[in-house]
Amino acid sequence: MIAKRTRSNLVSESVVRMAGIALMMLTAAVMLSASGEAAGGRSVHRIVIDGPISPATDDFISSAIETAVESGAPLLVVQLDTPGGLLQSTQTIVQDILSAPLPVVVYVAPGGASATSAGVFITLSGHIAAMAPGTTIGAAHPVSGGGADIEGDMGKKVENFAVSFVGSIARQRGRNVEWAESAVRESVSITETEAVEQNVVDLIAANLDELLDLVDGRTVNVGGTEQTIELSSARTAAGGVIVVDQEMTLRQRVLNVITDPNIAYLLMMAGMLGLYMEFSNPGTIFPGVAGAICLLLALQASQVLPINLTGIMLLILGMAFLLAELLLPSFGVFGFGGLLALTLGSLFLYTPESQLVVDRSLIAGTVVLFGAVLILILAFVVRDRRRAASTGAEGLVGEIGVAVGEIDGTGRVRVHGEYWNARSEQRIADKAHVRVETVDGLTITVVPQQE
Repeated sequence: MIAKRTRSNLVSESVVRMAGIALMMLTAAVMLSASGEAAGGRSVHRIVIDGPISPATDDFISSAIETAVESGAPLLVVQLDTPGGLLQSTQTIVQDILSAPLPVVVYVAPGGASATSAGVFITLSGHIAAMAPGTTIGAAHPVSGGGADIEGDMGKKVENFAVSFVGSIARQRGRNVEWAESAVRESVSITETEAVEQNVVDLIAANLDELLDLVDGRTVNVGGTEQTIELSSARTAAGGVIVVDQEMTLRQRVLNVITDPNIAYLLMMAGMLGLYMEFSNPGTIFPGVAGAICLLLALQASQVLPINLTGIMLLILGMAFLLAELLLPSFGVFGFGGLLALTLGSLFLYTPESQLVVDRSLIAGTVVLFGAVLILILAFVVRDRRRAASTGAEGLVGEIGVAVGEIDGTGRVRVHGEYWNARSEQRIADKAHVRVETVDGLTITVVPQQE
C-alpha cells in the first residue's frame, strides 16, 4: 500500500513539473513575441530595388509600405538602382508612395547606381529624395520596350503624358519642375551634386547610417499633414538606428522574372513548341508536360502584361497551321502560313499603347527553331511513308518461303512461319524456295527463287 502511494506521488510531482515548465515556456514565448513586436515598431524598414521596374516591383513596394505601417515603423527607405521599366508599373508605384501613410525615403544608392527613366518618377515621388556619391539621375524620355524611340503621334502622346506626369509629381513634392520636364523631353541626366544644387533631390548621403542621421528630425507632408520624422525610439544604446530589411517573397521573385516581356514571350513559345512536339509524336510525354507548365507561367504573366488579343490569335492560328501541315498534304502551304502567322503574332503580341515589343532576335530565333522542328518532323514522316511495309499482307511481298508439297498451278507455301495458299505459273518442286510476288486475300502468287 505504501509503495503504491509513493508511485502515485511521483507521478503527480512529474505532472506538476511538466506543467510548470510548459507555463514558463509559454510565458517566455509571449515575452519574446512582445519584444519582437516592439522592436519591429522601433525599426526603420528598408527595401532594395535593383533592376527594371515591373509589375512585381510595384507589388513589392505596395506590400512593403503595408508591412511597415502595420509594424509601426517610423520610416520606409526604398534603395533604388534601376535602368527604367514599365510606365504602368511606375504609375502604380508613384501612387503608392504619394498616398503612403508613413514617410518614404527614396535613396539612389550605392555608388555607381542610377535612377534612369522610370527611376526619375519614383525618386521625385519620395517624401525625401536622396542620392549617394557617384550616382546619377535623369534620361527619362519614354521609349518602346525594345529601347527604340516611339515614332509618330503615339510618341507625342506618350511624351506629353510623361511630361505632365513628372511635372505633377515634382510640383507636389516642391522640387524642380522645369528640370523634371527636361529630363523627359530632352533626356538630360545629372550627378548627385547637381541634383541637390538644382533642387531635384534633397540631400546626399554616403551610406544608410548617414542618411538616417540626416533625415532624423525633418518635417515632411504625409497625407496632407505635416509630420516630423522621429527616429530616437529606433536607436540603439550605441546611437545607431535599427534597420529591418524586407525581401521579396518567392511569388514576387517568380513574377519578377516571368513578367519580363521577352521572358513571357519565350515561355509562351516554349509551351507551344512542347505541345506541338507532343501532338506530332504522341506518347513522348516530357514535351507535353514541360509545354503545359510553360504555358501556365505565360498565362500568369499575361495577367499583368498588356497582351494584344490579335497577337495571341495569330500565334494560335500559326500553331494550328503547323499541325495541319503534318496531317494534310498541303505541300508546305500550311507550314509557310504557320511560320508567317507566328512571326506576325510575335510582332503584335503586346498592345501598341504599352510600347512593349519582343526583341527581334528572339522572334527570328523562335521562328527558325519552329521551322527546323517542322522540317525534321516532316522528314521523319516522309521516310516512314516511303518505308516498305514489314507486317501484314503487304509485308509478304518479296519475302522468301518454302513450298509445302509440289505446286502445279496451285499448292501451299510456308512464309513467316505461316501456311498460305499459293499459285504459280511454273511447276515448283516440294521444299523448293519461292519468292512472293503478290498477295490476293489469303492466296499468294509465287515464283521459284533462284539459288
